[in-house]
Amino acid sequence: MKAAYFEKFGGPDVLKYSDLPDPVAAPGEVVVDVAAASVNAADWKFRGGEYARHAQVKFPQIPGRDFAGIVSAVGGGADLEVGDAVFGVLAAGKEGTYCEKIAINAAIVAKKPQGLSDANAAALALTGLTAVNSIEDTLKLQRGETILIQGGAGGVAGFAIQFAKHLGARVITTTSATNRDYVRGLGADEVIDYNAQDFTKVVKNCDAVFETVGGDVAKKSYAVLRPGGRAAFIASGAEAPKPDRGDVTGLRPPVPRSRKAMERVAELYALGAVRPPEIKIYRLAQAAEAHRLSESRHFRGKLVFQMR
Repeated sequence: MKAAYFEKFGGPDVLKYSDLPDPVAAPGEVVVDVAAASVNAADWKFRGGEYARHAQVKFPQIPGRDFAGIVSAVGGGADLEVGDAVFGVLAAGKEGTYCEKIAINAAIVAKKPQGLSDANAAALALTGLTAVNSIEDTLKLQRGETILIQGGAGGVAGFAIQFAKHLGARVITTTSATNRDYVRGLGADEVIDYNAQDFTKVVKNCDAVFETVGGDVAKKSYAVLRPGGRAAFIASGAEAPKPDRGDVTGLRPPVPRSRKAMERVAELYALGAVRPPEIKIYRLAQAAEAHRLSESRHFRGKLVFQMR
């Protein structure tokens, strides 16, 4: 199979495109012929050697966590069939979807909604899984509450804006002036241009914050919470930053994988509660170029590899 992979940690230029062995379905697994896979920030952090758990990995390594495609082989005990159109996210701690075939536990794969393209399904997979787990399961956002979603033009944040509105919340988001109309179109009630305004000066008494940017933005996000408020962080490592005040709570969503969780994402799409993000399509051979853009953070929506 063709794959984008690397044989040492480093910058985008370590990515290669060539042939690697096809996977085989073990008991309980299926082989999926991958039609599309998306780029997530975790992919270039993995490629750059930023995750301690990968310190002893054997090369070559294939990045990528989410995918859409067609089941082409079924291991013993797996409950999917050859020909099923599916989408999903690899098990926690696993990487490897920048390729034409993957083997994955069938129990964490869901059938792709009818009418949803492979590219859009891949774009919704990890973004949707993360946003739902963060907003609904971790923050437990309620109707009538106000939430600040940092970095609203990104894939996860864009899904989160739509989902929070579906739940009946008031949504404030940060983005650049270029993306103001885009996030308004997703449903944001208030938009803050982070290049022109300090969000800590114009936002206060939020019930919740969903922080997707990291760095100083994460540390400052506690300032906008009301007493008793809570913030969820997905770009600050394995643990939430420690609050600088004692009357708020910092949370790190666990983002567990399951078929039920993927079916929740599919359900939200089918209901019209969320729509796929704006996407930019790449060939798998352009993985280095896609990583450069992803690392720059100067794009909106999702970057997607189209294999078939």
